[in-house]
Amino acid sequence: MPFDVLAEPARRHILDLLLQRPHQVSELTHHLGLTQPGTSKHLRILRQAGLVTVRKDAQRRWYELRPQPLAEIDAWLTPYRKLWNTALDHLEHHLDTMDDHPAQDGPTP
Repeated sequence: MPFDVLAEPARRHILDLLLQRPHQVSELTHHLGLTQPGTSKHLRILRQAGLVTVRKDAQRRWYELRPQPLAEIDAWLTPYRKLWNTALDHLEHHLDTMDDHPAQDGPTP
């Protein structure tokens, strides 16, 4: 699973941009505030991880998101998400049963 690839904030930002629509390297470079070689490096890593594909259109290269690997990550995370949801449900129940008025140690002003 490409967790090490997704750990890099710039790569997550690229995926967020590609979620909206395909982009060219120049557009991604502009949004990221990186150099073109830096953006290309991140795109190469994302392509190697199978998260991004490139489509050639004459002189242009369009980078597109590949959702399948993300669906696999989501499926792997499902049992962990259930664990967290259960823990949060317990916390919510605890907070709901707490006294709304905390005890005061000193005289009331």
